[in-house]
Formats: sequence, C-alpha cells, structure tokens
Amino acid sequence: MNVMFNLVVVVQVISALVIIGLVLLQHGKGADMGAAFGSGASGSLFGASGSSNFLSKSTAVAAAIFFASTLGLANMANNRTVATGGGVMERAGQTVPATTTAPADVPAPTAGVPTAPAAPAAPAADVPAAPAATVPAAPATTAPAAPANQQ
Repeated sequence: MNVMFNLVVVVQVISALVIIGLVLLQHGKGADMGAAFGSGASGSLFGASGSSNFLSKSTAVAAAIFFASTLGLANMANNRTVATGGGVMERAGQTVPATTTAPADVPAPTAGVPTAPAAPAAPAADVPAAPAATVPAAPATTAPAAPANQQ
C-alpha cells in the first residue's frame, strides 16, 4: 500500500510540473486584448475560440491525470489503517506499578555519609498563642424606609 501511495504522489507531482510547463508555453488568448477595444478586428473578447492545438489538448490530459491522482490520494489517505497502541492519550489512564521493596544487595544510603546536625527544638514559651477565631457579626438587614407621599 505504501509503494502505491508513493507512486501516485510521484505521478501527481510530475503531472503538476507538466501542467505548469504547458501553460507557460501556450500563447495567451488574452494577448490580443487591444483588438477588442478598437485596435484591430477580433471575433470575440478573448480571441477566436473553438480551435484547440496540441498544447491545449496536452494540458487537458495532464489536468485529468492530476485530478485523478488527487482523488486517488484522497481515497488512499481516507482508507489507511492507523497503527493502534502508539498514542499518548491511550496510555493516560494507565498507572505505573510502584516498587515497595529495595533489592537486598544495595547498601544502606547512610553508610559512611555524615549527617546534618539536628536543629534545636524551640521552647514552647517563645511562640505566642494564636488569636481566638472570631466570626464577625452579620450586618443587620433592615428594609429601606418608604418615601413619604409628597403632594
């Protein structure tokens, strides 16, 4: 499937380059625009139509090949099977098992390592007591006075 996909990509690129070359080689039908505005006789605004030469027919064939290869690539890309099990989000719910025991052949981490001196315990009398937690009283809710009728 991958070889076929690469082959269709190569065909598409080559047909695109052929279209570009053929379009640049052709004589533009709008080159005689001055003829439409009084500078000469012309059959229509963009020149005579209906006559097609080798370059225009070749361009049409290359365009058909380009569109067919584009549809083939779209079909192949849409029907591709995606490898499962490689996504990051699929492993998000899994947990890593924790190891609880250390191997027996590992030496103790404190062997030969100097320890830091212990900090002296602060006496309890030096710490001030925390203030008592008081909840402020809710403000009184009174209805606003109705305005007096003035006449």
